[in-house]
Amino acid sequence: MDKPSWITPFKKQCFVTVGVSLNMATHGLVMGFAAILLPQLRLPGSLIPIDDVSGSWIASILGFALVAGNFIVPTIMAKYGRRTANLASIAPMIIGWFCIITASNITALLIARFLQGLAMGMSASLGPVLIGEYTSPKSRGAFLTFISLSIATGVLFVHTLGSFFSWQVTALIIAFVVFGDLLIVIYSPESPSWLADQGRYDECRKVFRWLRGDSEDDELEKMIEASKVIREAKAATEISQSFSKNLKRNIAYVNITIRKKEFYKPIFIMIHIYTLGQWAGANILAAYTIDIFNHVIGTEANISLMVITLDIQRIISNTFAVYVIKKVKRRTMLFATVGINIFAFLATAAYTYFKGHDMLPFDHPAIGIALIHIHMFSIATGTVPLPFIIAGEVFPLEYRSLAGGLSVLFLSTNLFITVKTVPYLFKNAGIHGAYVLYAVVVGYCTMIAWWFLPETKDRTLQEIEDEFRGKPLSPEELKSTQSLTSFRHFNTDRRCSSPVI
Repeated sequence: MDKPSWITPFKKQCFVTVGVSLNMATHGLVMGFAAILLPQLRLPGSLIPIDDVSGSWIASILGFALVAGNFIVPTIMAKYGRRTANLASIAPMIIGWFCIITASNITALLIARFLQGLAMGMSASLGPVLIGEYTSPKSRGAFLTFISLSIATGVLFVHTLGSFFSWQVTALIIAFVVFGDLLIVIYSPESPSWLADQGRYDECRKVFRWLRGDSEDDELEKMIEASKVIREAKAATEISQSFSKNLKRNIAYVNITIRKKEFYKPIFIMIHIYTLGQWAGANILAAYTIDIFNHVIGTEANISLMVITLDIQRIISNTFAVYVIKKVKRRTMLFATVGINIFAFLATAAYTYFKGHDMLPFDHPAIGIALIHIHMFSIATGTVPLPFIIAGEVFPLEYRSLAGGLSVLFLSTNLFITVKTVPYLFKNAGIHGAYVLYAVVVGYCTMIAWWFLPETKDRTLQEIEDEFRGKPLSPEELKSTQSLTSFRHFNTDRRCSSPVI
């Protein structure tokens, strides 16, 4: 693992983050692909003719598959490691793209999209965790922001390809991009946090110092010390017991766990943050870009140019967010960008309503274009990057695999609901009715975040965990709590607290 001295720890963190971020970029590639696939399939003489119902299933089946991916990845992360889980998530993505290339009917497309959604579900909870464990606290926010930048780049890339090539050629090009990501992940190291949990302390130190250098040894030794205490406590309880005793012990462990503040508070927060992120409109704009432009602006504009311009603005806004997130507190940035998002929803709803009823004293396509771009700015700077950043910071290491999977379950559900219902809402309630509904949901989730989300900027993961718990635990308390259980399925690997009564 030795490298030339000019390859600094920061550059090494950049390398491993690229492997994770490219995997997350497939979210943008898959969601954006629907915006070029569906219009081409609607054309006369299409190889696979579709209607609104089949088209909405092609776009939204990802939500079902995401749920499956959420349930699969925690076990892989805990038992076989974060890097292995990252590799496992890439495999169905590659297979899915090649299934699309050879598809000749709707069933084949649905199978391909399901495989891609499965991969997305695995990487959605894995990506923030892996970057959080790979990177230094001072750069963690910026690296986590690259997730959303990667997704935005993926949307632009697929929309641009779709403007020049057929959907089959576009899928082929993307398949080679995903294969390149596979090579990067193969040459990336395992997470030092997971190595510590497995008791592989020498490897943990080697990988940690390869990634971080020697300036963060204090965090390294605290992580190893906590891991040793927990492993000793577990070893003391690993004695031969009957099945009924083990079952009772496991049930007791679950009952204790779900009552711990550091377990249920982050999950409760992330359920609402992920819901906010989905209803804020990122995937709706990515999957139904052309339809939204047609509803807001009309069909007379150069829609293809407008789509590419919007995607470029998204990347610029994401890049802006990478810089700003290092300067501004998480809560401040969240509430500011969500405020802009709600304004964009309501302003667009009012504009389209008055336009549809010929009540505008003055109208110009530039008004609709500006509203869509304001909406995209709020998405790219806040509602897309911040959920991933916050997810990478609020979950305690002990429950990170499980808690991440449970909260991303709501991301999957909301993704399916929002994308599947777009044609129905636009047809029956109009875009103005749909946008008012989106604004109400986003507003509710923002209120929950206002009351419960702590500030996480520039704080170590352990400090954030201690705030949820209410106090840090001493090694004696830690060993006492850990000795209550030998429930190993969930990969307990850090400190916990007494249950909340």
